[in-house]
Amino acid sequence: MLRLRPVLVLVLGALGLHSVLAGKVNKHKPWIETSYHGVIVENLDTVLLDPPLVALDKDAPEPFAGGICAFRVLGQDIPFEAVVLNRTSGEGVLRARDPVDCETRREYSFSIQAYDCGTGDSAASRKKSHKATVHIQVDDVNEFPPVFGEPVYHAAVTEGKIYDSILQVEATDRDCSPQYSQICNYDIVTPGTPFAIDRNGNIRNTERLSYDKQRRYKIMVTAFDCGQQRARENALVRIDVKPACKPGWQGWNKRVDYEPGTGSKQLFPKMHLDTCDEPVSSVRATVELQTSHIGKGCDRETYSENSLQKLCGAASGSMDLLPAPSSTTNWTASLLTDSGRDSDLIFRFEGWQAANIPDLVVPQNLTDQFTIATWMKHGPSPGLRAEKETLLCNSDKTEMNRHHYALSVHNCRLVFLLRRDFTQGGTFRPAEFHWKLEQICDKEWHYYVINVESPRVALFVDGVSYEPYLVTDDWPIHPSQIDEQLTVGACWQGGEVNTPRFTQYFRGSLSGLTIRPGRIENQRVISCLQACKEGLDISSLESLGGGIKFHFNPAQSILVMEGDDLDSINAALSKVSYINSRQFPTPGLRRLHITTTAQCFGEDTCVSIPDVEAVLIVLPPAKPRITISGTGRLIAPVNDLQGPAGLPLFPDLHITSTVMPGDSDTTAPHASILEILHNLDYCDVLLVGEELNPQQESLQLLPGALLGKHLDVTNSSSGISIYGVDSMVHYEQVIRQVRYYHWNPEAIRDRKFRLTCSELNGRYTSNEFNLEVDVLQSAGYQQHIGHMAAQAPYLRAVQHPVMIHGPNMAHSTGPPPAATVVIVMCIAALVVIVVLGVYRIRAAQQDSSMNEEGRGKRGWTDWDDSALTITVNPMESVQEQQGAAEEEGEQDEEEEDGEDMEEDVTSTESEDSDDEEQGVARSPREGKRNGHVEWNNCTY
Repeated sequence: MLRLRPVLVLVLGALGLHSVLAGKVNKHKPWIETSYHGVIVENLDTVLLDPPLVALDKDAPEPFAGGICAFRVLGQDIPFEAVVLNRTSGEGVLRARDPVDCETRREYSFSIQAYDCGTGDSAASRKKSHKATVHIQVDDVNEFPPVFGEPVYHAAVTEGKIYDSILQVEATDRDCSPQYSQICNYDIVTPGTPFAIDRNGNIRNTERLSYDKQRRYKIMVTAFDCGQQRARENALVRIDVKPACKPGWQGWNKRVDYEPGTGSKQLFPKMHLDTCDEPVSSVRATVELQTSHIGKGCDRETYSENSLQKLCGAASGSMDLLPAPSSTTNWTASLLTDSGRDSDLIFRFEGWQAANIPDLVVPQNLTDQFTIATWMKHGPSPGLRAEKETLLCNSDKTEMNRHHYALSVHNCRLVFLLRRDFTQGGTFRPAEFHWKLEQICDKEWHYYVINVESPRVALFVDGVSYEPYLVTDDWPIHPSQIDEQLTVGACWQGGEVNTPRFTQYFRGSLSGLTIRPGRIENQRVISCLQACKEGLDISSLESLGGGIKFHFNPAQSILVMEGDDLDSINAALSKVSYINSRQFPTPGLRRLHITTTAQCFGEDTCVSIPDVEAVLIVLPPAKPRITISGTGRLIAPVNDLQGPAGLPLFPDLHITSTVMPGDSDTTAPHASILEILHNLDYCDVLLVGEELNPQQESLQLLPGALLGKHLDVTNSSSGISIYGVDSMVHYEQVIRQVRYYHWNPEAIRDRKFRLTCSELNGRYTSNEFNLEVDVLQSAGYQQHIGHMAAQAPYLRAVQHPVMIHGPNMAHSTGPPPAATVVIVMCIAALVVIVVLGVYRIRAAQQDSSMNEEGRGKRGWTDWDDSALTITVNPMESVQEQQGAAEEEGEQDEEEEDGEDMEEDVTSTESEDSDDEEQGVARSPREGKRNGHVEWNNCTY
């Protein structure tokens, strides 16, 4: 029996009785670790646990109670499951049901329990272990490349600086792990750029950038994560280079255009000072208008020196020692001339030119008061010890070498010598005056005036008075009979040398050299003569306020402004303007220069402000077209040329001037033409063909024609010249009173005249107005009287009033003596023939007497009966009518001329060189000359 017992147990187990036995042996719960740590790589399902997942049961090796049948994961939304690999050993594995994503969730925490197999007959008999904590970390995979936050980055830098960081670019990575989600490196893809980038994405410049060299840079940047995966898209970085903040004036134009006739124009309307945020306590700005290259230092009137002196009210008697070369002023013909611009007459001396002034021009007695004035441009003299350079010198012509008076330059000093002789006082007195001035050698134009009130001498330069720094006394010169020589450009040495010659040559430029004996010039006239017609201005003085101080130099070419408030300085500079008062300014370029000094609080200077250089362009003015119009052909009887009133050449003269706006040189079609008013400075009436024969003919102005006008006249055999700055109306009035006289009937022939006028010393000239004068002899004139249609041209010409001036001049207004002769001829033909012979004898006597004595006074009714036609009734009626008409017209003219004579009694003619030609106009004292009857209107 005992041997059969083990076998019996096995049989009973095989028969299903094992459950009873097992229930008796499943006493223990499965055992697992209390915590697990696992790692899973994203996108995979296997979890690596530490420690491994193993469950133990003390009931082992019982078939069921000691085995592990399952693991259970506790928690919500846990994507893991535990699987038993071996029930006996209790090994298991933890795996993901679905791929896990690190970017979605990087860690998981949950509980797990192990279950044994129980008794094997039901799940209820199973026992579970305690809960173990499982921590799972999802390992990242470098699946995402870096991505930049912006596709384009912008930055701006100031030139000339080195930056530690200009800007920072930033890239991100969607990977979850630090290894793959962090950016470990940045790189600049664009080669050859002056920039670098660090691992944090900071971009810096490796060299100083220049705004002028390159104003914008474009660079490409990439990024790498720590897994060395590169960004798929590069980032664009734009870096703008700004000019360095330099203190200075902003908002101004380098070129400013000025249109003539527009008055004052603002130069810097939007100008302001930028101090780069540097606080300043005061600002001083100097605006300079540079016009040294325009004319004689600036835009001035370019009329002749005599005309300018008359305009400025200077005393008469000034002698121009450097006039324009002509037949009468030929001593300047050998000098070098530089017309410059705008018809300015300038003489250039280069150290070898000089001119002797004719004795007729030189004033014989300067008296104790006289004035020497000139424009001069002079530079430093060559050599260490420069020689004296003489502008004007009056020295002995022969035998000796004494200098009586002289004006010279020596080592940038102006020297004036004045030696008197013993007849003017034998005392030791001032003789040589020295001035040391910067203007003498600055190569700029300046106006010098020396007023002499012996023994005192005053110098004015550009209207400013200067005292001499050195005065040397000397004894007077001993009187002698030696002639003196006045020289310009050097000094004449006629004695004490083998060959007379010039010495002490001048090097420079002169213009308008004049000398006026007997008078000194006053300050007002000096200022007027050198005044500039252009300059700086302030458009609104009242708006400047009290915080701005300013002042101009005398020429208004320099303006200095100073203020404590930066805004006030900006407002003041914006009101600085340019003005040119000339009607026809000199076109061209003027330079503008602004210098600025700023002071900071507690410091002398703090901010360096660069100078401003700009240009002002004066546009060409509209070119005036001066037009002379009138009757171009006169038919005149010989009697008009022989009469005391002469023949008015231009009775209906008109002078007009027109411009076309916006066009200075050409005429555009359909453009409007405007008539303007301006002055003229001369008009010339010249002969076309042979010159005048002073013994037989002349051109004259009626006395008193120039009264109340700024005009003078010169007369010669080639014509008559009227000059002076005056209105076109006054020139019209004077030219209408130009008379042509001829007192030799046999030599009278047709004449042609040409009239031209000028403005601004020839800058603008008129058309050439040509006049033809056809002279009718007396016989032809008698025949035309019977046919009024043939007389029409002359009748229109003589309808203008005739003015005859002279205190003793008789006017012929009675009937012509020929009327009585015709009546006698009607009675007897014989008597008429006798009278005709008498008249022929008288005509021959008239020719001889006129050639010897000049013109005698003649009436309008002198007759030449050499070809008298006997026509009784028609001629008598016509002659009586014409005689009555002439008598009435001449009586009216005499009443008007009588008033003019009272005003003109004290006036004299401007030129006395033509006394022989003007005998009739000045000496109409005889009522009867050479047997010719002249009617006196007192009998009517």
